[in-house]
Order: sequence, then structure tokens, then C-alpha cells
Amino acid sequence: CCCCGEAAAGGGERGAAWGLYLRIDRQRLQCLNERREGSGALVFRAWEERGDRAQFVESDDDEELLFNVPFTGNVKLKGVIVMGEDDNTHPAEMRLFRNIPHMSFDDTAREPEQTFSLNRDPTGELEYPTKIARFSNVYHLSIHFPKNFGAETTKIFYIGLKGEWTEAHRHEVTICNYEASANPADHKLEQITPQTHFIS
Repeated sequence: CCCCGEAAAGGGERGAAWGLYLRIDRQRLQCLNERREGSGALVFRAWEERGDRAQFVESDDDEELLFNVPFTGNVKLKGVIVMGEDDNTHPAEMRLFRNIPHMSFDDTAREPEQTFSLNRDPTGELEYPTKIARFSNVYHLSIHFPKNFGAETTKIFYIGLKGEWTEAHRHEVTICNYEASANPADHKLEQITPQTHFIS
């Protein structure tokens, strides 16, 4: 009985660690090549809800999927979980890019920050740790799945993001005017009247 309680507590702590989905700007989240519009956003949810197989994203024209994930602040990304089906529709590779808003499939030709070879994970337990030094100041994350294990389409049920979030510091714009040369009208001096003293 005690062990069960500890396991439950451990699960709760683990679930809390995967809370970055709460820091996603969902209004601007994009999934390219999704079969059903808006389905890509559904895979970013609570770790405890990862087993909900009614919510998933499936690719459309081929096996590629590309997620553009903007955050509401700055993130230090520490790990990723990718949960799919236990078949060939599970993604086989994941490539992460940071701070490239509105990324397209053409942009994926560039070198990613990190690439992972994925294993089939139908339960959402396998964690892929990131190189934290490369993902310590992320305001936009792009996740590219270029291939799966051989199926025509790719299917993903859950993507978990682990890390730390800090509020973005917005700097107010300061408008400064500089003079190229001094304007004498701005620098009026008291008129000095010379005084003459005669000695007789």
C-alpha cells in the first residue's frame, strides 16, 4: 500500500515536470502537413492525459510533420517525449530547431540544434534529453519529424516538453533626439553688462 502511494506521488511529480505545454502560445502554434486542421495542437497536453488516444495528429501528403511551437516567455528545454502507435506510423527521427519563427519545410534543410533517432514508444515513457546549453533561451521551438518506420503517414498521440519557463522581459522603446549642432536659441545666457570704474 505504501509503495502504491509513493508511486502515485512520483507520477505526480513526473507529470509536473512536463508542464511546458501550459506555456505554449496556442493561438500561434502551427503544425504543417497535418491531415486534420488544428489536430497538431492537441498532442501538447498534460503528461497524465497522454494515454487519450482520441487526440492525435496524422500527417497528410507524406510522412513528414513540422511543428512551430511559440512560447509565452523564455524556456530552458531539458527533454522531449514522443508517443506514437506501436507500428510503422511512429516517427523514427526528430530534429529540433530553436528561435526560427514560421519555419517551413524548405527551412529544414539547415542544420538542426539536435537530432534524435526515436524508438517506438506507445506508452509515452521514453525521454530524450536535450543539450541544455543549446536550448537555454528558447522562445520558439520547431520540431521536425522527417520520417517514420516505413508507413505512408506518421501518427503522434503526445509530445511532452520538459524544462523551465521564465517571463520574457519586454524592453520599452526609448526615443532620443540628438542635436547635430547646438541651437543658440536653446542656450540663452544672461546678458552681462560690463561695468567700468573710473579712478580720479
